[in-house]
Amino acid sequence: MGRNAALPAGFERFRATGETTPDDTGCGVLHVDMDAFFAAVELRSRPELADRPVIVAGAGPRSVVLSANYPARRYGVRSAMPVGAARRLCPQAVWIPPSRGAYSEVSHGVMAIFRELTPLVEPLSLDEAFLDVSGALRRLGTTPAGIGALIRERVAAEHGITCSVGVARAKFVAKLASGMAKPDGMLVVPAAQTLAFLHPLPVSALWGVGRKTEENLRRHGLDTIADVAKAPLDRLRRSLGSALGEHLHALANGRDDRAVVPESEEKSIGAEHTFDTDQHDSALLNRELLRLSERVAATLRAKGVRGRTVSIKVRFADFTTITRARTLLAATDVAREIHATAVALLAEASSGAAVRLIGVRVEGLAAEGAGEQLSFEAPAPRWREAEIAADVARSKFGAGAIRPASLLSPEEG
Repeated sequence: MGRNAALPAGFERFRATGETTPDDTGCGVLHVDMDAFFAAVELRSRPELADRPVIVAGAGPRSVVLSANYPARRYGVRSAMPVGAARRLCPQAVWIPPSRGAYSEVSHGVMAIFRELTPLVEPLSLDEAFLDVSGALRRLGTTPAGIGALIRERVAAEHGITCSVGVARAKFVAKLASGMAKPDGMLVVPAAQTLAFLHPLPVSALWGVGRKTEENLRRHGLDTIADVAKAPLDRLRRSLGSALGEHLHALANGRDDRAVVPESEEKSIGAEHTFDTDQHDSALLNRELLRLSERVAATLRAKGVRGRTVSIKVRFADFTTITRARTLLAATDVAREIHATAVALLAEASSGAAVRLIGVRVEGLAAEGAGEQLSFEAPAPRWREAEIAADVARSKFGAGAIRPASLLSPEEG
């Protein structure tokens, strides 16, 4: 819902411009969403492509679209679409491979702008977040819409990309508004006009309504949010189940009391890889587990945490997916330990079927110095010190400066 430049008829009155801004009294929740984020980051160094359809995607046969700019979207190209489908829809598009690290760097900068304005920032992904600015209005001497305008100005000036902002009294409404404001706009939904904003919209705009739920609602004659709001609650419970029926009825009547929750501590860190072709070779799978374990361990060390539980995820050629986990005696951030556990888990889970995707995850995280388990066994080789030295080398000379010999290509060996 609402990723288009043109607002539905009658909704233009909610747009905030330099001349007019709807009443934002009591509208302390903002949803800020970067516009075509990955593509926008790439186009900063390629401004000559701004008016041409541009798609960011990997080169593999199973790659999907990571981002498409708005000229490409006019051809029907969307994020997460298979590359083959996108090529058929827009054969004239310019294809750009993703730039490792660039998106995280810009995301950190954008989130830092948000946190300068309010500590109540709830990131949803690299390119979007909720903000509660209610407590910042007096300090900044402005209004919620004023903060939204400031964010848009600073993101453009400091990072060279644009964002869209929704301003409302509730999270669900703010997120809808930012989507309808795209690209590079701001919508303000006055508290008193929340239902006037919501009720003309289709049921698919309700948070939690997927394709099957939408079909179910429409089978019962519920086509708009207004229809859901007017429907007897017991009827919705019978049709959708108690929890979903009550949830959608509340949203349709403008009730969403969820607070903006600042970013919580990570509970796990993982990495996974989808192969270009399905794999049977156990040696190749074990090497991929090593590469993923190296990535996970380096991230753990960078964040100053260790984990006690190692898990693997395996998706087979028929899309059957399994997970297996094992809890260690002591928390670790050492790739060698993570890899050894992951290999053992894979050996136990292996059925000989071809593997499409494999992943490694470490869970049960705790700060680096928290409650280490003492061991009476002979001292192990100092693998951690070696991996920390490798971290330092990579930080100075690049990611490929040092890595396990088994991960070198034949040309590098």
